[in-house]
Amino acid sequence: MTFPYFACPASRRAGVFAGLLLTAAATLTPAAAHAQKYITAAGLRLGGGQYGLTVQQKILPKATLEGLALASSREISATVLAERHFGILGPSLNYYLGAGGHLGHHKDDGTFGGFDAIIGAEYKVAFVPLVLSVDFKPTVEINSADWARFPTAFSVRYIIIKEKTSFLGGIFDGKDKKKSKPKKKEKGKGGGLFDF
Repeated sequence: MTFPYFACPASRRAGVFAGLLLTAAATLTPAAAHAQKYITAAGLRLGGGQYGLTVQQKILPKATLEGLALASSREISATVLAERHFGILGPSLNYYLGAGGHLGHHKDDGTFGGFDAIIGAEYKVAFVPLVLSVDFKPTVEINSADWARFPTAFSVRYIIIKEKTSFLGGIFDGKDKKKSKPKKKEKGKGGGLFDF
């Protein structure tokens, strides 16, 4: 009896090992207050024997939806992933975890689908509207010759809509950060249930 990890090719074992390393790093790294510097970014993705397009759209303060349109020599597929971002060293460098699903068509097997997980790291290049990322995206396949896949990929995205941030956390904004004193209530006014 052979353990499935050792029965798969060396390239898959390397992908699994890389994913475990990314998971360990993600678990041990503290999260920062802000996790990313853009609202919408789109670009190219290459890896796992596939190439295609990637689009990320921020939907919550630390969450995105990512859409992938991928192609290889014998198949095409579309994937949607919900991802949660965690800051590593401020908003320029972060890691993300997510899950989703995909549908596609293979020349030999016909239509297939499956479930995806993803773990990755991304870096917002300073002074340029580009985001570089690397990820590990294992999949469980339905109606395919492969029961699972373990691809890694590299993406370059152009920031279409950027997050409004202040330079160096607002140090030079000229606004006084001290809390203002609450105003005193006038006598004879207030006391009502909805008076604030």
